[in-house]
Amino acid sequence: MELEKQVEALKEQVSRLEAGTKEQVSMVVFSGDLDKILAAMIIATGAAAYDMKVNLFFTFWATASLRDPAKSGKDKSMMEKMFGIMLPKGARKVKLSKMNMCGMGTQMIKGIMKKHKVASLDEMFKTAGELGVVINICEMSMNLMGFKREEMIDYPHMNVCGVATFLADAAESKIQLFI
Repeated sequence: MELEKQVEALKEQVSRLEAGTKEQVSMVVFSGDLDKILAAMIIATGAAAYDMKVNLFFTFWATASLRDPAKSGKDKSMMEKMFGIMLPKGARKVKLSKMNMCGMGTQMIKGIMKKHKVASLDEMFKTAGELGVVINICEMSMNLMGFKREEMIDYPHMNVCGVATFLADAAESKIQLFI
């Protein structure tokens, strides 16, 4: 009798949990490494192709991959300028996490990707935009690194927001990832 009550209570809990989630993926993109950002974008575009809503939260080192090499922010402090110089400026400048070998490994993997007709990171961002993938950039990370909104890529579904936005999205998502 007691076991039946426990099973019923568990069924009710699962039912409530399922009712509160959506066909949605929420992902923290933390790493600024090429291979890890590629993985995030492959998962994001794949989920979007399956008609899932996708929310990416770019924070800390990953934010540098969203910088547009042709743009620059204005009114920066000396420290903000230094971060701008030290960090990659855009998707084409990010490096591999392993076997980078002073940039040689990064160029090798890009060559292999091209040979196998795998989309570049820039192309993946374009596809993600077309599929409706939302990119939220962590406002705190942007402030810490001195990045300005006007120096980021043109992306149709991009917002600058705080962690509360990610948490609200993640609370409603069936899938939450951290890359």
